[in-house]
This record gives sequence, C-alpha cells and structure tokens, in this order.
Amino acid sequence: MMGLAFFQSGIDKVLSGEFGASFYLTTVVPDNGSPAADLFVAMGETGWFVEFVNVAVPWGEVLIGLGLLFGAFTRLAAFWGAFLMLMFYLGNWEVNHGYINGDFAYMLVFLSVAAFGAGRILGLDATSNPTTSVDSR
Repeated sequence: MMGLAFFQSGIDKVLSGEFGASFYLTTVVPDNGSPAADLFVAMGETGWFVEFVNVAVPWGEVLIGLGLLFGAFTRLAAFWGAFLMLMFYLGNWEVNHGYINGDFAYMLVFLSVAAFGAGRILGLDATSNPTTSVDSR
C-alpha cells in the first residue's frame, strides 16, 4: 500500500512537471508554527537546494514506491521514505489534535519496514540476499 501510494504521488508530480517547493518552504511552513520553520525557510531561500528538492521529492517518491512495490532495496527505500515523512511531519505541523498524525504514523510504518527488511520475504531482495537455514545435525 505504501509503495503504491508513494509511486502514484511521485509519478503524478513527475508527469505534471508542476511540482515546486519554494513557496511551501518559505511561506506555508512558517505560517503553521512548525518548530523547524527557520530551517525550512533557510532551505527555501537557497536556490540550489530548492532546485534539488524540486527533483528529489518527485523522483524520490517514485523510486521509494518502486522499491517497496518490488521489494528491491527495501531497507534503503524505507529509510528514505521515513526521512521524507519526517520532513513532511515537520512541514505540515498541525498539532491541534495531538502530535501524532498521518505523516508520523507513516514514518513509523517505513521504519518498521526498514527494521524487518520485508523485501527479503516476497521481494527481489530475496534473490540478492538469500538467507540460509540452519543445518540440522
């Protein structure tokens, strides 16, 4: 489910070509009272960083989604998925209903996937990192 959601979100951004992070970083985050607002504003005012984010977020979502869907580089994909969700959590700071929201919950899902290496069970990671059973003697 997470793989499909990330792939779809990323491919929509890539195909539309309209994703831009500058306004969000410099305006939306400071307005919602995020504790990381100064960091987000600094990122939004740094031209090369905004250009990087404009490419990294859509393509990162696509690659994270594909990694999870096919079980390839699952731990790496889940780590970067958790990182993106942490950034979204800090950026979408709405604590009126508590500190735990969807972004935080998805971050925990990604961390669980990374911890358990789910791709080793039914994914392509099983072919690149086969586990051996203990020989019975």
